[in-house]
Formats: sequence, C-alpha cells, structure tokens
Amino acid sequence: MTEDSHSSSSLRRQPKQQRGKERVEKILDAAAAVFDEVGYWEATTHLIAAKAGTAIGSLYQFFPDKAAIFNAMKLRHADRVKAMWAEVIGPETIQLPLREMIHTLVTAVAQLFEEPVSRVVFVQFYIGREIFQSIDESMTQEAILFEGFANDFMASLLQQRNSSLREAQCSLLAEVCVHSSNAVILSALRNQDRQHRQQLIQQIEDLLVSYLEPYVGEGRSKNVMKVMKCPHCRSEQLSKNGYRRGKQCYRCKECGKQFVENSVRSVILNRTQSEL
Repeated sequence: MTEDSHSSSSLRRQPKQQRGKERVEKILDAAAAVFDEVGYWEATTHLIAAKAGTAIGSLYQFFPDKAAIFNAMKLRHADRVKAMWAEVIGPETIQLPLREMIHTLVTAVAQLFEEPVSRVVFVQFYIGREIFQSIDESMTQEAILFEGFANDFMASLLQQRNSSLREAQCSLLAEVCVHSSNAVILSALRNQDRQHRQQLIQQIEDLLVSYLEPYVGEGRSKNVMKVMKCPHCRSEQLSKNGYRRGKQCYRCKECGKQFVENSVRSVILNRTQSEL
C-alpha cells in the first residue's frame, strides 16, 4: 500500500485502554505538526511516527495510511466544534449585550484553534480541499454540511435575540457572519506573527458588532428606520427615498414598494420608484 493510495479512511481498530487512546492522540498531534510543516502531499507515515516518537509498527496498528490519520483529525475537530457550540449556546449567552455576546463566541472559536489538529484541518479545508476529495468525496460534503451547521446555529441565535426578524433574513445575516469570520480566521491562522493574529481576531469582533447592531443590538430601537417595517412584505430593509407632500418617503429594498410614515398610519404608495 502506498502513502497516497487512500484505500481506507478510518481507524484499523479503536483503542480500548487509556494507553492506546493516548497513543492515538499523540499520533494525531504529531500528524498536525507534520502536515503543517511539509504539507499533506509530502507527509509520510514514517515522518508522523518519528514526530510522535513511536515506532511505525505502532502507528500501523491504528492507521493504515496518512489518509486515515487525516480523517481521524477531521473527526476530532468536528467533535470539538460541536462541544464548543454546546458550551456557548444558551439563554445566558443570547441575553448578553451584543458586544459581550460576540466576544464570547469569538473567544471560544479562537481557543478552539489553539489546538493544532483543529487549526490544520480548518486551514486545509480552505486552501487544499482536494485533500478531502482525494481521501473520500463524502469528507468534502461533510465539511460543507458542517459549515452549514454553523450558519444554522448563528441564525437561531439571531432569531432568539430579535424575534421580529424573518427566518430568511436571519439565515442571510448568519451566512455573512460565518463566511466573513472564516475568511479573517483563515488569514489569522496562516500568519506567523502572533500579535498580528490576535489583532485580526479582534477585528472579527468589531466587524460582527458593526454588522449586527442594526438587527440585534441594544440601540436598534432608537432609530425609527431600523424598526420600521414595510407594510407590504414586513421587511426591515428600508431606505429613505425623498419626500412626498412634505413627509419622509421610504422604499423597501426587498419588494420595491414605497410608503410614507406619519404619526398616525403608514400611507402606502402603489407606485414603484420607476413610476414616480
């Protein structure tokens, strides 16, 4: 069997004793270091065994090839992410002021990537997705679905903070949050300057707070435009659009309809902007 045969993507046998479990964890940590140093394609089981300080025969007791090792790393990362979300999700987090809530989430994610296995799996998914595909196409699909899990979690969190937000709007906001955060996290993890990495992580907090403030922030009710809803589709995505008979006119960004808000009622304008 060659190093790149990828004929197996699972453990040969599950360790039952604590000593065996510790040996597997040591191998995974060593593999993360080797993949980080030389890349997946140049890595070999012999390099991983040497880094782990174990005999190659001991490695082969658990893993038939490096593909199986990488798959085990992915599974460990998935378990850690699920555990992280389970720990941070809850009413006590959702009810925090927006910046404190975001700080709690970002801190938990930053701590997750202090662990080498999670860091390497995350980076490789974005810069070397062909690794996942070469091992097993289902690994790529699982990783994509797992990213969807993060979107769903964030959407649920936003919905609980502001029940007036529509489900589709929460999903869109969550998708932007997850993808933008992942992009900055990827940049941070690939940077060798620890201080700069920390600065980038801090920017994620500022980015998310600024983006989410109009929707789930404490001050959103202070601005009429941020809480006003379109009389047609109930969307909050509105923009000022001139004046009509001395009153402020608004245009819905989603349905294109216009209306005037006064102190008594909303007067619906049936014409779109192109008709005015």
